[in-house]
Amino acid sequence: MNETPVIGVVGAGQMGRGIAQVAAQAGCQVHLMDTNDAQVRGALVTIAKDLNRLVTKGKLESSESEKVLERIRPTGALGDLSGCEYVVEAAVENTDLKVSIFRELDALLPSNCILASNTSSISLTKLAGATKRPERVIGLHFMNPVPLMKLVEIVRALQTADDTYEETCRLSERLGKTYVTTRDMPGFIVNRMLIPFINEACFALQDGLGTVQDIDEAARLGLNHPMGPLQLADLIGLDTCLFIAEVLQREFGEDKYRPASLLRNYVAAGWLGRKTNRGFYVYSAGKQERPSGRPPPDTK
Repeated sequence: MNETPVIGVVGAGQMGRGIAQVAAQAGCQVHLMDTNDAQVRGALVTIAKDLNRLVTKGKLESSESEKVLERIRPTGALGDLSGCEYVVEAAVENTDLKVSIFRELDALLPSNCILASNTSSISLTKLAGATKRPERVIGLHFMNPVPLMKLVEIVRALQTADDTYEETCRLSERLGKTYVTTRDMPGFIVNRMLIPFINEACFALQDGLGTVQDIDEAARLGLNHPMGPLQLADLIGLDTCLFIAEVLQREFGEDKYRPASLLRNYVAAGWLGRKTNRGFYVYSAGKQERPSGRPPPDTK
């Protein structure tokens, strides 16, 4: 990889913009791609705000903040990533969509370009199998929020070559991350442990064991967690939590992974957490206001 790597990021949502930010802060040239122009523009605005916050706190020079933004080039076409050495796909957690993106990237990009996925649960071996360069496919799973969380999971598909893995390790270190290596199994390491924990908190709420506040405070103070499981689910996105729980149940065939009905219902209602301003909590302008509770009665 060159001294100034050219990194492509596919998807300008919460994870994609975070990956783009840390890569640009690490001195990489970044092509941030999303077919939704408003999403890309919104990502750049959010990144600028995050960088300005760092400047205000004295953690980043104003001149460096400007350079970081200059390193990020927005685009709406996958073909514009043709000069990238390394591309990270950070689209929504949907198997068919990710397979389609990998096939298109494989056809557009040079054969030596590494294709990585930020997937939190989908088989890297399957994504690699959709390309003609399976040995250059790997998982690079960042934690949310990307600029703050130190960990990345590096997921080796069955086909991943050693040099692909080694380049990914070096890139992770350049981005200031600590990496762990995991086999390509459902949920990998973090979500294999985390999603059942969140799901059990949903069951506890569903069974009336405690309120949203009770359950989250019990985890924060009793388990010394920085954030309660229901609050964390809102941050991750309840639809993503449900998707991963369904993957774990389907792939392992064990009833212990079955998603709580309450989680399914919240997703069906469109209460997905912070991104929809309502999940287990209600949010306004991105700030948590109160527990969501039951919907108000229809007075019409």
